[in-house]
Amino acid sequence: MTAHDATTHSMRKTSTTLADGRELIYYDDTEPYVSGDATRDLVDTRALSPSMSESQMRFDVLTGEWIVIAAQRMDRTFLPPADASPLAPSRPDRPATEIPAADYDVVVFENRFPSLSETAAQQSLPSEVDGESLWPLAPGTGRCEVICFASDPDASFVSLELSRVRTIIDVWADRTTALSAIPGVQQVFCFENRGKEIGVTLTHPHGQIYAYPYLPPRTDALIRQSRKHVERTGRVLLADVLAAELRSGRRVVVDAAHWVAYVPAASRWPVEVHLAPRRDVADLAELSGPERDELAGVYRDLLRAVDAFFEGVDEVPYIAAWHQAPVGADRELGRLHLQLFSMMRSPGRMKFLAGSESAMGAWINDTTPERIADRLREVLA
Repeated sequence: MTAHDATTHSMRKTSTTLADGRELIYYDDTEPYVSGDATRDLVDTRALSPSMSESQMRFDVLTGEWIVIAAQRMDRTFLPPADASPLAPSRPDRPATEIPAADYDVVVFENRFPSLSETAAQQSLPSEVDGESLWPLAPGTGRCEVICFASDPDASFVSLELSRVRTIIDVWADRTTALSAIPGVQQVFCFENRGKEIGVTLTHPHGQIYAYPYLPPRTDALIRQSRKHVERTGRVLLADVLAAELRSGRRVVVDAAHWVAYVPAASRWPVEVHLAPRRDVADLAELSGPERDELAGVYRDLLRAVDAFFEGVDEVPYIAAWHQAPVGADRELGRLHLQLFSMMRSPGRMKFLAGSESAMGAWINDTTPERIADRLREVLA
């Protein structure tokens, strides 16, 4: 096991390795670890084979998109009981988990079943599928990490103390910086999926961080639109969108010192809200201390508002997606913003992506952005 400690403000970072060579990082914000009075020197005693990935990427010539083929994910853990969760702390009364410690604050580790991995580069792959130039083939390099928000399996993000939310923001920023430095990475994506209805396979409060070796389709489309906007106006598209929403005010649901939340004028989902900094910021790592402080409260309030959106529903399934500017080329065309949305269209009913959306990519929303904004303002009041 190798380890090193570093301290930033009120958060202590300790990096170590798991039995199969994957990295695990403790981010402590409570004693005795945050001050260094105690250190994380636990060894992962599980008998695991060295971590390897067979992920590959195949180019879809019909859409111009890369498709990741990650067959090793087929057998990943699926909805284990709480006392068998691989994200729980390791304790004598249950099997060893991904986290050797008996308790923790926030933990990040490389996914055991990654879609993308740096070890994928060790494969011997041809450059084309079946020798056909129409189908370029490449290893699925990059990195996929899991971030555990709390050791309590019954917790949720909305139940966290503001100090813990602030720590998580610092962790997102730290991982964004680290993953952006990996050669070949073009974008870092922090996100949380919550709810069995959308396919969550582990109920422990956690999120994920992807480092893509290409621009995902949504980012690619946004950058194309932003480039056209710059050529036409000389201004950044996402900054102009924020300014336009503020001028209108009709769909603005939070108007704070550093952050603005609004329902986009062409929202796709039955519940959707975007959150953006007033200042031009490329990614989470560029946020100032005051911006991070305010974000902790605003972000948690928005999550609580989504939970309160439907009467009689305690926990609304959602996806919280942090869109960050690309790494390297075209970085100036991106801008940090959160897309928070739910597929639930009414209590007990989900919006499924059927023929028009899934086959044609033609979106149809069953409500209006203005109605979404009205309800969010109501529950935020």
